[in-house]
Amino acid sequence: MASKIPAKANPISFFEKLDPQSKLVFISLGIASIGLVIIIIWNIFLRLTAPQLTLAAGDPEGESYIISEAIQKVVKQKSHINIKLLPTGGTSQNLQLLQDGKAELATAQADVVGQEMDLVESRQSQPQQSQDKVSPTAVAVLYRDLFQLVVRDPNIKQFNQLRGKTIALPARGGQYQSFVKVAEHYGLMKADKPDFVISGLKSKYYDDKQAEEDFKAKRADALFRVRALGNLGIAQLVQDQDGRLLPITQAQAMKIKYPAFESAKIPQGAYRGNPPMPAIELDTVAVDRLLVAGEQVDNNLIQQITRIIFENRQAIANAIAEKHAEVKPLVASISRPRENDGTGIPIHPGAVAFYERDKPSFVQENADFLALILTIFLLVASWFKQLKLWIERGKKDEADDYIHSAINLMDKNLGNLEDRQKKLDETFKKAAEALIAERISQESFRTFNEAYKTTREAIEREGQITYQEIEQKQREISAEYIKAAVALLQDKTINQNLLQQELDAILERVATDLIAENISQESYRTFVEAYKTTRDAIERKN
Repeated sequence: MASKIPAKANPISFFEKLDPQSKLVFISLGIASIGLVIIIIWNIFLRLTAPQLTLAAGDPEGESYIISEAIQKVVKQKSHINIKLLPTGGTSQNLQLLQDGKAELATAQADVVGQEMDLVESRQSQPQQSQDKVSPTAVAVLYRDLFQLVVRDPNIKQFNQLRGKTIALPARGGQYQSFVKVAEHYGLMKADKPDFVISGLKSKYYDDKQAEEDFKAKRADALFRVRALGNLGIAQLVQDQDGRLLPITQAQAMKIKYPAFESAKIPQGAYRGNPPMPAIELDTVAVDRLLVAGEQVDNNLIQQITRIIFENRQAIANAIAEKHAEVKPLVASISRPRENDGTGIPIHPGAVAFYERDKPSFVQENADFLALILTIFLLVASWFKQLKLWIERGKKDEADDYIHSAINLMDKNLGNLEDRQKKLDETFKKAAEALIAERISQESFRTFNEAYKTTREAIEREGQITYQEIEQKQREISAEYIKAAVALLQDKTINQNLLQQELDAILERVATDLIAENISQESYRTFVEAYKTTRDAIERKN
């Protein structure tokens, strides 16, 4: 039976055929949709004109850059703020870019920030033309950096034994400044003249990667890093290059001059379990790695960035690539800067606003967004409801044809059971295809399905009745054969051989009827039992 497929409707004629109520609904939905489009366009405009901040993040292979990159991704997802990452040579360059107004955000070692603050204060006492530098303010503590000293020579067991040795270290950045501070404390720096050789002094382009290569090639006796515990570069030197970690003691004594220094421990086996490296727990120095902002950056922006960082730490960890898996745990240590951390820098007012907030409820914080979502939901729901009514009207005829075809197959005059069942299944398949193609609605398909099940049950009942009639006929035929076999025992005029031949002939006819399906297997088995009994009785007669 050919399916009825509605012809494509002309929009104008379609609208003219609507009743007044439908026209009113249609116009109202149209106006609401236009308003929603205007709101969406306005939000896109806001995003295109979003604030742009530059973050001086350090070495691209360092932990601070990796975490900054993850923060950049999450801030972009959670707000309209765009952060541009700037790879640099370290803390000193980061702070210089911040103070020159070339970056609004930066990562920095706490001890170096404190040193820079002293320089800022000294500049403020100079003439006006030199006071145009931007002061850094703290936003968050990203993690703790540890001073880590790697050597290969087993005879070097203490920091002061680096006298006359070559140190693989870039001669710039906060890392270099931290090493110089420690060297001064141990008396290895006299009148700014070191009692050791810094590899980085040979070239201004010397970086951490070249320092590692010098250590591997044995052109350097030691390598110094200010890095988080578990740093991959240090791990490779320890595990593949026979590097050993040395303690850096007297952190509390150094703290007198450098308040940002803190005592810390490198746990036994931190870089290798068997044999453990370090072999014992080692003392060292720790400094906070800070996220700082220029004092001129808008308070609302910093408050928003701070909120996103602290409320989405798991998302930030997830945004870090698996190749830097060792950095992910550091995100858990993100915290509020301490007021008395020794750096002397204030916390940015925007960050303070977040830390000292009375946190609103989720609904209050996202009221505008939730209202927009609710508006969109109601508008879309209204459209779907109205469109559903219009579409259902055009799909009903085809569904009625399938229902009519299914019900007609109850008629026994339309063919045998198998043919009608086959036609019914074909009708179901066509209806299902029409549902998938959206030519009929789900509601119409459910109505058809009821008709289909009713017809199928009627055909099945008819089949059961027919089967019962056939089964009864088979039992009657089997009973006749059993009766004929038993009758042979009552015949006294036929000898044993002839009786056996007659009995076998009956068995042969029964087998023929079984093959022709005139009797069932069960009836056949019943007859065989009677046959065996009769045969045994004939044999006993003699």
